[in-house]
Amino acid sequence: MSDDGRTDGGTAAETGTGVETGTDTSQGTAGTRGFRTLLRREILRFVRRPRNTFIPPMITNVLYFAVFGVVLGGRIDRIAGFQYIVFILPGLVVLGAISNAFENSSFSIFHGRWNDYIEAVLTSPLSHRAMVAAYLVASAVRGILVGAIIAAVGVGFLLATGTTLPIAHPVYLATFIVLISVLFAGFGVIGGLWARDFDYLTVLNQFIIRPLVFFGGVFYALDALPEPYRTLSLLNPMVHMVNGVRYGFLGYSDVPVNLALGALAALTVVVVALNVWLFRRGYGLVE
Repeated sequence: MSDDGRTDGGTAAETGTGVETGTDTSQGTAGTRGFRTLLRREILRFVRRPRNTFIPPMITNVLYFAVFGVVLGGRIDRIAGFQYIVFILPGLVVLGAISNAFENSSFSIFHGRWNDYIEAVLTSPLSHRAMVAAYLVASAVRGILVGAIIAAVGVGFLLATGTTLPIAHPVYLATFIVLISVLFAGFGVIGGLWARDFDYLTVLNQFIIRPLVFFGGVFYALDALPEPYRTLSLLNPMVHMVNGVRYGFLGYSDVPVNLALGALAALTVVVVALNVWLFRRGYGLVE
């Protein structure tokens, strides 16, 4: 039980210990219904605004594929045996997925704090874990959908050139995309709790996340870098994420994929646990 007496994740339905926690089946049902309600609200919040959610990344990536893939890509030699437009596609999918997963959770939580309507969530029968789970799942869904849209845009350009997009390892691809989306949704929760105004969110997204992605091997292979920059690049976690997704699509990676997957899974667990702890402490939520 948390400090405020809320049975964190301990509703009767979730723990099966309704007598010990003082909860009953009706509370568990209310918690489950509350989770579904919050999740539905968070998903509808971005689904109902396709002009703000899906159209901008679609247009941006049409430009990326047109300029880097078609105009410049035709002048660039194959990388690891792949056309340049095929090589950059996985990185662009990662960029879209993490940006949108982060933006969704950070903006939703910060906007709720800014306008004081997050109190309706905090005073609900939901456990802290259920609250965090609803924000994470909704944000991860947005990241995955945007990633799929970007992949579809890329496939359209490939078909125009008579090329197909391979999916060499679908299980790895799905696992990496889901973990990456959940991880950055978790970072978004932290950002939404930490931000004091909208500029904080802009700083996090534009000045930290995007530079790390662009230097994460989206547009080049690590072998193209001289030392010590190649070795230093391995310290950038985006390198491992981009290469994990690239391995799922193309079967090619500059880094050990299983090691990257294990580190990504461990980091995701830590960030999600931190999200729950911050909610439990009321960080950014309680004056």
